Amino acid sequence: MMNIEQIYTGCLAQGAYYIRSGKEAVIIDPLREVQPYLDRAKADGVEIKYVFETHFHADFVSGHVTLSRATGAPIVYGPLANPAFDAIIATDGQEFKVGNITIVALHTPGHTMESTTYLLRDEQGKDHAIFSGDTLFLGDVGRPDLAQKVGSLTIEDLAGHLYTSLRTKIMTLDDDVLVYPAHGAGSACGKNMSSETVGTIGGQKSANYALRQNMTREEFIAEVTDGLLAPPSYFPANVKLNREGYEDIDAVLNRGTRALSPNELEQIVNETGALVLDVRGREEFAKAHIPRSIFIGIDGGFAPWVGALVKDVHQPMVLVVEPGREEEVITRLARVGFDQTLGYLAGGFEAWEKSGKESDSVGIIDADQVSDVLAEVLLQGENPRASHGTATIVDLRKPSEWEKGHLKTAKHMPLSELNAYLKDLPKEETFYVHCQSGYRSMIASSILKARGFHNFKDVRGGWKAIKEVSGVLT
Repeated sequence: MMNIEQIYTGCLAQGAYYIRSGKEAVIIDPLREVQPYLDRAKADGVEIKYVFETHFHADFVSGHVTLSRATGAPIVYGPLANPAFDAIIATDGQEFKVGNITIVALHTPGHTMESTTYLLRDEQGKDHAIFSGDTLFLGDVGRPDLAQKVGSLTIEDLAGHLYTSLRTKIMTLDDDVLVYPAHGAGSACGKNMSSETVGTIGGQKSANYALRQNMTREEFIAEVTDGLLAPPSYFPANVKLNREGYEDIDAVLNRGTRALSPNELEQIVNETGALVLDVRGREEFAKAHIPRSIFIGIDGGFAPWVGALVKDVHQPMVLVVEPGREEEVITRLARVGFDQTLGYLAGGFEAWEKSGKESDSVGIIDADQVSDVLAEVLLQGENPRASHGTATIVDLRKPSEWEKGHLKTAKHMPLSELNAYLKDLPKEETFYVHCQSGYRSMIASSILKARGFHNFKDVRGGWKAIKEVSGVLT
C-alpha cells in the first residue's frame, strides 16, 4: 500500500513529503529538523531508502545532510547538481524503486539548472503524482532569477529553459496526475502562488497563466520575468549551506538554549555585537522592550522576515522570548540558516523589568483616533490642522497590496526596503506607520526606534482598520 504525506510548514509556505510503500520510505525536500521523519519511519516500521532534493533551496536549509547521516539513506539530486558531499546525481529519466512504487527523476531546469521534478508511478506503473519542487507551483512557476550567476546564463536564458521543461516534461503528463509543489502562497520563490497545496496537471493547464496552451516562448519569458521583486538577501547563503553542508541542528540548539541573566545578556551584546531579537507579541513589545532590540514576532511570518531584514546569516543573536518557546524560536531561525543564537533572556522580559534596567516603548494609536489626520491631511491634502503639522503616513505594505488601495498622499515604503527610505522620514514632526494588519508595522517601529526615530506612532490594526475609518481608497 502506498502512502503520500505532505508535511506543510506555514511559516515558510513549504511542503516536504514522506512517501511510503511496503517496508520502504523516502523523504523529499526535508526541513532541517529531521526527528519528525525519523519518528514517522520508526512508527511505520519502515526504512528511509532515499532523501530526494529537487534543487539547492534558497529560502530554507534542508535537512538532507543530517537525515542521510542519521539513516544511511543516500541523497539524490538531479543532473548538473554539484554538492560538496556524497550524493547520487541522477540522470534524466533514472528510476528509483521504493517498495512497490517507482520514482523517476525528470530533469526540469529553469528555476535553477539542477532543478528536478520527481514523478511517482504507482504499483501498477501508472503515473500518479509529481513532486515539482520550485519548477511548477499551483498558479505559478518558479522564478528564474535566483541562479543567473551560473556561467553566462541570464534570467531570460533560465526562463527559456523553464518554458521547455514545462512543455516537454510536465504538460505532456495526463491531466489527472497530482501536483505536489515545494511551496504555496507566501513564499518568495514565486509571485502568484495559490493557497492550495495540492492540484492536478489538468487543473494547472486551465488555471496557471504560465501553462497556457498557445503561449509562445517569448510571451512566457516576458510574463515570468515581469514584476519580480529582489530576492531576500539570505537566499545565496542558504544555497551555499545546502550545497556545502552545515552544522547539525542539535549543536545549534545546544548553543542557543543558554539561559542568560539581564547582565549576561548585556555582556554578550557588548562583546559580540549580538542583535537582541524580541519575538513576543506586538502589543507586549510596544508596551515595553529592551532599547534597540528588534521585534519580529514568532506568531507571524517569522523566519522569512528575519531572513529579509537581518542581512547576515552569521549575525549573532540573543532572544527575548515567551518562556517555554525558546527551542521553537531557535529551530525556526536555523531553518533559514541563522545558527548563531547565543542564548535567551531567562525569565523573559519580566526578568529585565525586575532588574531595573532601562526599557523603551512604541506609541500606538487607533485608526479612529487618527481619523481627523487621515481625513483632513491625507484625503484632501490641504489646510492640515496645526496640531498635526505636515503629518506623514508611511505605508509599509508590498507593492501588490499598495496597488489595490492606499491613502491618497501616503508615502509607500515597503518594509523589506525600509532602510533605504530612512533619509526621507521627518526628523521632528510626528508621522504614522501602518501595514495591512499590524505585524509588519511593529517590525518597522522597532527598526525605527533602533535607528533613533522616536517621533512616530504605529496605527493599530493597519490598513484594515484605516479603511473602516476613512472609507476612502485611491
